[in-house]
Amino acid sequence: MSDEETNDRGNTIEFVSLSAGGQGFCVPITSIREIRRWSQVTALPFAEDSVLGVMNLRGAVIPIVDLAARLGLGTTEIGTRNIVVVVAIGTRIMGMLVDSVSEILSVDSETIRPNPTIRRDGGASHVTGLLPVDDIMLRVLDLDALFARDGEEAA
Repeated sequence: MSDEETNDRGNTIEFVSLSAGGQGFCVPITSIREIRRWSQVTALPFAEDSVLGVMNLRGAVIPIVDLAARLGLGTTEIGTRNIVVVVAIGTRIMGMLVDSVSEILSVDSETIRPNPTIRRDGGASHVTGLLPVDDIMLRVLDLDALFARDGEEAA
């Protein structure tokens, strides 16, 4: 975890839990800029399958990505109940279409378990750890790795 994800209380990290493709995930709260209801986007020709299009967000044009599709969990059936989580990844701003956003979690960094999964291609995983919450395990997403551009290494 980076220093900016650890707040002043020491080893406490804050995450936002969300659902995509029927699965539970969480992202560092420091990456989130805004949470919005779904609204129509402008499609882009020749875009990657997970890119739904672009949205005008107060004068900035940002790409909107179907998080479930990006994770290989199938495409999201879009409806009025879907949420767009606007995140900052380095200097880029983008939106992630998700099924729902649940809560803010403040957890001790010691409770995050290492990800036992190894990718078939030997690359870095976009899941950095597992967070046990009640009777489920949330996957901690590394947005840098998940949205690294072709030929770009995750930071």
